[in-house]
Amino acid sequence: MAILVVDPIAQDGIDALAKHVQVDVRLGLSREELLSLVGDYEGLIVRSETRVTAEVISAGKQLKVIGRAGVGVDNIDVEAATERGIVVVNAPAAITITTAEHTFGLIMAAARNIPQAAQSLREGRWVRSQFVGTELRGKTLGVYGMGRIGTAVAKRAQAFEMEVIAHDPFLPEDAFHRAGVEIVDRDTLLARSDFLTLHVPATGQNDNLIGGPEFAKMKTSAWLVNCARGALVDEVALIEALDAGQIAGAALDVFKVEPAADNPLVHHPHVVATPHLAASTTEAQASVAVETAEQILAVLEGRPAPFAVNAPIVSGEAARVLGPFAQLTQTLGNLCTQLAEGQMRSVEITYSGEIAELDTSVLLASAIRGLLENVSQEPVNLVNASIVARNRGLNITERKTNTAETYANLVSVRVQTDRATSLVGGTLINGEPHIVCIDDYWVTVVPTGGYVLLTHHVDRPGIVGKVGTILGEADINISSMQVGRESARGPALMLLSVDNPVPNDVILRIQAIADLRDVKIVRI
Repeated sequence: MAILVVDPIAQDGIDALAKHVQVDVRLGLSREELLSLVGDYEGLIVRSETRVTAEVISAGKQLKVIGRAGVGVDNIDVEAATERGIVVVNAPAAITITTAEHTFGLIMAAARNIPQAAQSLREGRWVRSQFVGTELRGKTLGVYGMGRIGTAVAKRAQAFEMEVIAHDPFLPEDAFHRAGVEIVDRDTLLARSDFLTLHVPATGQNDNLIGGPEFAKMKTSAWLVNCARGALVDEVALIEALDAGQIAGAALDVFKVEPAADNPLVHHPHVVATPHLAASTTEAQASVAVETAEQILAVLEGRPAPFAVNAPIVSGEAARVLGPFAQLTQTLGNLCTQLAEGQMRSVEITYSGEIAELDTSVLLASAIRGLLENVSQEPVNLVNASIVARNRGLNITERKTNTAETYANLVSVRVQTDRATSLVGGTLINGEPHIVCIDDYWVTVVPTGGYVLLTHHVDRPGIVGKVGTILGEADINISSMQVGRESARGPALMLLSVDNPVPNDVILRIQAIADLRDVKIVRI
């Protein structure tokens, strides 16, 4: 077998591969050259420079595995690879310490004005009074996302005698206690942090996670630190917040579009910026290369690859039967994540009907993947689902019953938090996933990835009209609507499919309607 390496990786990884397979390193290939060469190889390794498009994947007639020597797989068409049965792997564990160190380096640089002072001195000026900094001791570090990297950053902050608070709804309370970190809700995290550092994955649902409404809740002396993904921050809103003095500054290693040399944030006087260096240490690059090599070899030798992004769930007849249910359970888990409020304590997955007689391990993995895909930086698949859940301290149980009252098959996911319970159920109708139950209400929603405005309210005349009027005044089009209720003029659930995201100010207007209990905007 032969592996094609088209982006620079550490020699340690190449040596690890060369003991078992042929390795050809061809850097700087044009698109046409890559298309002509890739068909002769069973494996392909890239970093962030090379885009592995559907066209490249189609040309790779013998490809069995694609390795990304790093964390993100933004430059790989994972869907196209999955359709071809090609496993995509990455190396998320290898950069934990180096990313945590770089994050803390940015925090220190921001606190002590190190970049600005160094530049001033290079320009021949000795102006100490302009660069008076602040001590980290006694300051509050807010960690948004307590995965591997967030936990490592928290540990280093504690060594500097900082107060550490954190928000991660899908981490049980005892995990925070073991880390010596105070658990807080999202608004408290924003309000109390002197330095707010982001450590969550970039998904479509996490785009602009921190924007105008969030900056308005932060201290005017606070700094935003981002070594995760550029898409998490609304860059336009950040510039406005910096110019208006809503926050003191930002320390950024990642940007929405990279290279970012022309990004106005890079040149802003209240920004400390580095060119995506968090994983750029000699030790990390060696670890990433070796970890990627190990994943590649595992796939080629038919062994499980723990960091497979799209590990095939099942094969043959089982795939035909369970594949659509796996897609359904992932959707259910994802929706539960969006609906849940508070700190998660337990998850229960119930299979009712004929589906209960099958091996549901793949459905469990899919549900866990849906639950965590917006909060975990680790890929979740059939191979590692139980490990990821256990590492996060999740208490997950499964129930099976052969009896299904309303549908021949029904899968439900129930999340219990310290504040409430969220329940979502679904089934297959004509072979397609449908959401048929949200909390105690029967509904029918076809998952399309679109936006849905969801309200709990008292069923009385005028509620629907008032919501529709507010959306209309905001130029938000409603494409469909349905209402589920317990009884006439009793508690009810309304779902409005809308063409665009609903701004926060519009949400607040809807929440002010009498007899309307809560409002959420979700993607289903």
